[in-house]
Amino acid sequence: QVQLVESGGGLAQAGGSLRLSCAASGRTFRNYAMGWFRQVPGKEREFVAVIDWSYSSTYSSTYYADSVKGRSTISRDNAKNTVYLQMNSLKPEDTAVYYCAADPSSSYYDPSSFRYWGQGTQVTVSS
Repeated sequence: QVQLVESGGGLAQAGGSLRLSCAASGRTFRNYAMGWFRQVPGKEREFVAVIDWSYSSTYSSTYYADSVKGRSTISRDNAKNTVYLQMNSLKPEDTAVYYCAADPSSSYYDPSSFRYWGQGTQVTVSS
């Protein structure tokens, strides 16, 4: 069983930055691919970014949605059981609840593939 706890959300101005964190329980954190998704009311949860599992502390493959590519960076610290999402040049359309997810069974881009989820953290970007 893996428990995920997000933090770091809040209110930011357009053009600003936020760093989201997701702390995971469990000794096998390094074995899981970790993803970030977001959701706004009335819409489906959408893929933001994912970082692959890795035994290396220096490199893991990363993948991004086109909407955040070049503005966001996903990273992980296996020693701290934590995954991060650094978001820069924020836009009002980035406003959403951001969810951390772990252990996809298949597609990295499909939220239904992920076994474990955090409770979400609200990000609001004002224009």
